Amino acid sequence: MGTEASRATVRLLRLPLELAAGGVGQLTGYFGRTLPWRRTGRDEPATGGGPPVLLAHGLADRESVCTALRQGLGGLGVGPFITVSYEALSPDIRAAARVLGEQVELAIARSAGRAVVVIGYSLGGLVARYYVQRLGGDTYVPLVITLATPHGGTTAALLAPPHPLLRQLRPGSGLLTELAEPAVGCRTRFVAFYSDLDQAVIPATRGRIDHPDLMACNVLVAGVGHLTLPTHRPVIDQVRSLLSRLLTAAQQAASAAGPPHGPNPTTNGQPHDTAGALRDSVTETEDP
Repeated sequence: MGTEASRATVRLLRLPLELAAGGVGQLTGYFGRTLPWRRTGRDEPATGGGPPVLLAHGLADRESVCTALRQGLGGLGVGPFITVSYEALSPDIRAAARVLGEQVELAIARSAGRAVVVIGYSLGGLVARYYVQRLGGDTYVPLVITLATPHGGTTAALLAPPHPLLRQLRPGSGLLTELAEPAVGCRTRFVAFYSDLDQAVIPATRGRIDHPDLMACNVLVAGVGHLTLPTHRPVIDQVRSLLSRLLTAAQQAASAAGPPHGPNPTTNGQPHDTAGALRDSVTETEDP
């Protein structure tokens, strides 16, 4: 674990210094150019009528951080898998959440109205949470899975230069205070995987979702670091199990609803109640 701890520390310290020094030009080769979130162009075709899955990685990550997860979920029947990436030119979680919402609605439109699952690693999980909790995304997203996400902020951000986005990750920031506000009626289920050896989320308990109004299951992964969590096979297997349950629920809902009328069945302008059926499938989620 010493090697990973060193890599995580260097990664955490180097990124804010690059951003604060205006080193954006060094980052645009793998961050995008115009939007705070963008599709990578590597969408995969749907394999079976299950929900589309958006994979949102963190600020300092390449899309390859999701490779093991995509491979581990292959053949399940969910999809397409759509990877979205953070862009350093607009470092604001709220703005990123709005654009993520546009990607969710686009995925729904392209999949005959099926609800969407979002899996967010590190910062990507916080963006996904803001979208469903504060921007009405719970209408479209029945399940958000987060991996090593600083839901309560991280004290590591206190040591970094005062970059706007990193200020949002400081405990007690305006954004985190907003997420702590009442969220009565939020319909999305959350599953938050966090580690007791996370070198970027400090203390580790800040990787949990502890909000009285949110339906959240927190899963402690012992002995796995921040960089390893999204590639850890037991975690991938648990994510696969969750999506398998969602797929079964989607198939049952489609069977009960009968043949669709048109390419994008809706009810009162919203996707046909696949989201409701998928929420019901994870109502009883417990720590695996």
